Amino acid sequence: MKTLLRESLTTSLNLLAFSVIGAALLVLAYNATHAAIEASETASKQALLAQTLPQGGFDNDLVRAARPVPADPLLGLKRPGLAYPARLGGAPAGVVLEVVAPDGYSGEIRLLVGVLADGRIGGVRVTAHRETPGLGDYIDIAKGNWITQFVGKSAQEPGAEGWKVKKDGGRFDYAAGATITPRAVVKAVYGALRYFEAHRAELLQPTEASQP
Repeated sequence: MKTLLRESLTTSLNLLAFSVIGAALLVLAYNATHAAIEASETASKQALLAQTLPQGGFDNDLVRAARPVPADPLLGLKRPGLAYPARLGGAPAGVVLEVVAPDGYSGEIRLLVGVLADGRIGGVRVTAHRETPGLGDYIDIAKGNWITQFVGKSAQEPGAEGWKVKKDGGRFDYAAGATITPRAVVKAVYGALRYFEAHRAELLQPTEASQP
């Protein structure tokens, strides 16, 4: 009996030692890779944000400048999101807004919408979607230039009636057989412009983190 107890105790101690060593190795591996992964994710986000504003149109760190915005139907947000104020030489240059088109063909379409200080679109990029490959995914810049047609547009140009796909009497192109997806994106971008107009002063207000 004593021998059995001794063997059981030895086995338990060995298992405990292996568990402690394994946990320590996992912690070490996490600490060694976490900083690199975080830096890579930040760089990727910076690059995507930069695509929604003119090249050379800002000189601050957009990620560091991020500020929360409340959930708002105009942005399609059910939860608070983020706005990224852009500065150039200390002056307001625009803002990038996180936007959701809730009515895509296959669900939500997440967007970044860059709005310049004068209310014109600087650029739009899709960050996440589940649209049908080869049909509705042409909204992604990696699949084509459809998303670039928003550049330079504003709430007033082309105006409320123009902010629709051409099939609905608006000014925006769409691919035949895939109307739901672009319709949702156009509506969401127009909503972002309306939100900007309603909150322009606070969105462009400088913060300490907005400085270069």
